[in-house]
Amino acid sequence: MAKVKMSKKSTRIDMAAMCDIAFLLLTFFIMTSTARLPEPVEVNTPASTVQIKLPDTNLATILVADEKTFFGVVGQEVRKRTLENMGTRYDLEFSEEEKQRFALIESFGVDVRALRSFIALDSGDRMKPGVQSGIPYDSIDNQLSEWIQSAREANASIIADRIANGEDVPVEEKRDINIAIKGDADEDYPTIKKVIDILQKRKKNNFFLVTGLRGEDF
Repeated sequence: MAKVKMSKKSTRIDMAAMCDIAFLLLTFFIMTSTARLPEPVEVNTPASTVQIKLPDTNLATILVADEKTFFGVVGQEVRKRTLENMGTRYDLEFSEEEKQRFALIESFGVDVRALRSFIALDSGDRMKPGVQSGIPYDSIDNQLSEWIQSAREANASIIADRIANGEDVPVEEKRDINIAIKGDADEDYPTIKKVIDILQKRKKNNFFLVTGLRGEDF
């Protein structure tokens, strides 16, 4: 008896749809992710179990490492007005181009009197070792305190302008600017204490302490 021949079916799988989905997911993650911005100094934050997320806006950050302090503000317009306020405080004149360039700088750590030459540098040169020696914060020349107050005033003026223009500003955005301290885990406590004392003298008693998540908590 003749054997019945079974028809052979193709085992080929069309992967076109899978590739489309993979590229769509990849595009989504690229578009929605936030790149880690370079900081003027590498800071290894201490570990903790707290998982409160820092606000994306209305925020100023103080970096502390090697007994040096660095300052940064979120928002280009806030940075511009902060610079203008510091110019008024220290009798310094900044051009519109310098204000625009400063608005693109996430954080920095130089004496205000050397700020114009710092702004003139390319972004890569600003990050070179030795370029940023930190913002003075001692009792004789406490520029960090002035930067904090200038940022608070800049933020308040922007909120006032938005309200004057008829914009419905959310309640959480009407508050004083948030301050976050990001200190290195190996930094001596007296340095962090000095920064906290500066905030308290400016009547800023609520602030964030930036930490990393403990390994066992991932």
